[in-house]
Amino acid sequence: MIALVACAVGVAAQDSSKPLKPSDAVKTEVFVSLDPVPRGRQFEVAAVAQVAPGYHVQANKVLQDYLIPLTLTPDLPPGFTVVDTEYPKAQMVKFPFAKQSMAVYEGRFVVRMKIEAASTAATGAVKIPITLRFQACNDQLCLPPTKLPLEAELQVAAAGSPTKSVHPEIFGKTR
Repeated sequence: MIALVACAVGVAAQDSSKPLKPSDAVKTEVFVSLDPVPRGRQFEVAAVAQVAPGYHVQANKVLQDYLIPLTLTPDLPPGFTVVDTEYPKAQMVKFPFAKQSMAVYEGRFVVRMKIEAASTAATGAVKIPITLRFQACNDQLCLPPTKLPLEAELQVAAAGSPTKSVHPEIFGKTR
């Protein structure tokens, strides 16, 4: 069974003029695309994030050197390799305090990682710690940079084991 691990604090409707704690600015859930993940097979992990109303986070590719980009970094156990990480397209937003538009994420966005389970990956339950690093800001202030701990939980099965795609609402219907 693929487990969904909800991480971060829930975000209620917020008055963006009142600073949040950095960890309250982004609500994130982690999903895995296959159940189970056979050895020797690629699968995806998605971090689905919701930024608090009135706030934004810097995109993965920032336009100004002084800004802190959003990153998603796994701490992979032996037998796993990141094949690719796909960040969403940034929104270009002009804020009153800035001379230039900024590349940001607002509202809901998804970061996807394609990971391969090697033929040597341990079978059974596996937890992959992941760190979401970001800096949340509103139009008046930026909160301190934050490293939010997340976790992907999955089952690894023998090579060639039957598997099924899960969470088609995130990963699509075909895999």
